[in-house]
Amino acid sequence: VIEVAPALVAGGFFEQGEVLLRIDPIDYDLAEKEAAMRVAGAELRLAQELADAEVAARQWDSVRGGGTAPPLVLREPQIAEARAARVAAQAALEKARRDVGRCTITAPYAGRVRAEDVDLGEFVQRGQELAVVYAVDFAEVRLPLPDADLAFLDLPLSYRGEAPGGGPVVEIVVRFAGGVHSWTGRIVRTEGELDPKSRMVVAVARVIDPYGRSEERDRPPLAVGMFVDATIRGRRLASAVSLPRVAMRGPDRVLVVGDDDRIEIRSVKPLKAERHRIILASGVEPGERIVVSPLENYVDGMAVRVLVREPERGGER
Repeated sequence: VIEVAPALVAGGFFEQGEVLLRIDPIDYDLAEKEAAMRVAGAELRLAQELADAEVAARQWDSVRGGGTAPPLVLREPQIAEARAARVAAQAALEKARRDVGRCTITAPYAGRVRAEDVDLGEFVQRGQELAVVYAVDFAEVRLPLPDADLAFLDLPLSYRGEAPGGGPVVEIVVRFAGGVHSWTGRIVRTEGELDPKSRMVVAVARVIDPYGRSEERDRPPLAVGMFVDATIRGRRLASAVSLPRVAMRGPDRVLVVGDDDRIEIRSVKPLKAERHRIILASGVEPGERIVVSPLENYVDGMAVRVLVREPERGGER
């Protein structure tokens, strides 16, 4: 190794096309010259075989007075061998040139160094790992999602022969160095299989330019390995109603108080259950009164007295 770029250190940034490492090319330069000499020799031999074949054809005509000469007389096998030798020599020259080009390692994209294991003056071998790098034009965050939550999200599911469409917006929040910082991303795809242990679907969120400086001057880069909280923008449900969980009577019933202050036992369709509330897909209209007080015994049409608690200090009713 005769040159190592200053950026080739753990945590260093580099740009596309930047030279990261140079290896002494002298041995490979000599190999390229030898390969070029073999190409010239192969071309000379092919030219000689073609000339010998032409002379042999003339001699055949002068001696035999015409007719078809055998392939061996016309040196056809020798010509085929010379042509194959020229192709092999040209391939060897191309390989030698590629080896010379590989002595200079350039960055294929703008990125950052995760780890490096090379220094100036070291000897390296073919296939040896010199550094681990990654691109910085965007960052991806894996978000495990329970199967029950998929009904509320427009995830870009992948089908064979189709490119996945755009997914919902995601807000990424990081707590770092005593502060709370956020980025805006988007779900770009889901992974190909469910987690065999948790049975969760993994959605992948993408954040553009995670290492770029933002208007928030103290916001750190969204570095690899950070723990994040993600909020995914869900599907809008026009007819959904949210109720406290204590309002449910069994798995799918609520008590609705009509205008005559009488109970109606109504079947509903639960959509999602959370710790303190439940979301209903249908069965209750906005503005209807729902019983949340515990009732041990009740029947359809039973009269009730509705109590309105006055809030303290001028709060809402």
